[in-house]
Amino acid sequence: MTAPVIIWGAGAVGGTVGAYLHRAGHPVVLVDAAADHVARIRERGLRIEGPIENFAVHPPARLPEQIEGPIDTAFLCVKAHHTVVACRQIAERLSDRGCVVSLQNGLNELAIAQAVGAERTVGAFVNFGADYLSPGVIHYAGHGAVVVGEVDGRISDRSRFLHGLLRDFDDRAALSDNILGYLWSKLSYGSLLYATALTNEPIADVFAAERHRAVLIALVREILSVTRAEGVTPESFDGYSPLSFENDINAIASLDAMVAHNRKSAKSHSGIWRDLVVRKRPTEVDALLGPMVELARRRGIPTPILLRLIGLIHDVETGLRKQGDELLASLGSAHAP
Repeated sequence: MTAPVIIWGAGAVGGTVGAYLHRAGHPVVLVDAAADHVARIRERGLRIEGPIENFAVHPPARLPEQIEGPIDTAFLCVKAHHTVVACRQIAERLSDRGCVVSLQNGLNELAIAQAVGAERTVGAFVNFGADYLSPGVIHYAGHGAVVVGEVDGRISDRSRFLHGLLRDFDDRAALSDNILGYLWSKLSYGSLLYATALTNEPIADVFAAERHRAVLIALVREILSVTRAEGVTPESFDGYSPLSFENDINAIASLDAMVAHNRKSAKSHSGIWRDLVVRKRPTEVDALLGPMVELARRRGIPTPILLRLIGLIHDVETGLRKQGDELLASLGSAHAP
């Protein structure tokens, strides 16, 4: 019997991918720490809603402590700051040939490798739009890039197998020999999403606003400096071209393309904004952007805008500041013209 694919974290990303894989005929087990979410999936199934498709599936759903193993393939889909705990739980159950594939934001592959071993760690990148709505219900709002690859750049039988799985979620999924390039690009794109979350405006509207473009471009350039210093070549996706931000005219063209891409999605606001406004919980900001600040510090690269962005997000999380256009405008105070 084929071992099931374990989806560890059945929220927006994990729930969407898991539902499609189950519907495609793959044995899947959803794992989530939210007892109400697990209970609802067991009782009524997992429902995918949105402009792309509406359907329900009934895969097995378990709490983490209910998974016995051995696990051959685990898609890790938890928030970045939950990576270490989840990896400890998975490591206890991972088979000798098993692997953990990060479908997360950030450079979590480093923490995963420490927990399960570098040889059992696989990188992946996702940029589709989805939100957890309520127990047992996920909103799949828009297509986006899906990429998988070995961290060391090899094209292996394992990565080909994983690519095949992900193509049953999205037939445009790609196999890459530069997955780190995508992950670093998503970090810089993620910083832009954090900037949009300082307001209550839709992502596309913030990217389109002339008054915000100078600081957004400067923010990307800070992170691009760290990316290059780390010896990584960033990849482009969904209209976002990090290297274009080195030139003002090309940066504006990339922002225009990002506006067009985001206008097509029914997901108007980021998951960061939803964490702050809807779910009222801390964001991933320290786990995602904190390591970049530390890398920049070690290399003597100034990142004043990134530092101020992290501070403003913390202020919103703790209620010291309210989201609004003025708050995003204040990010520019860290930008020397």
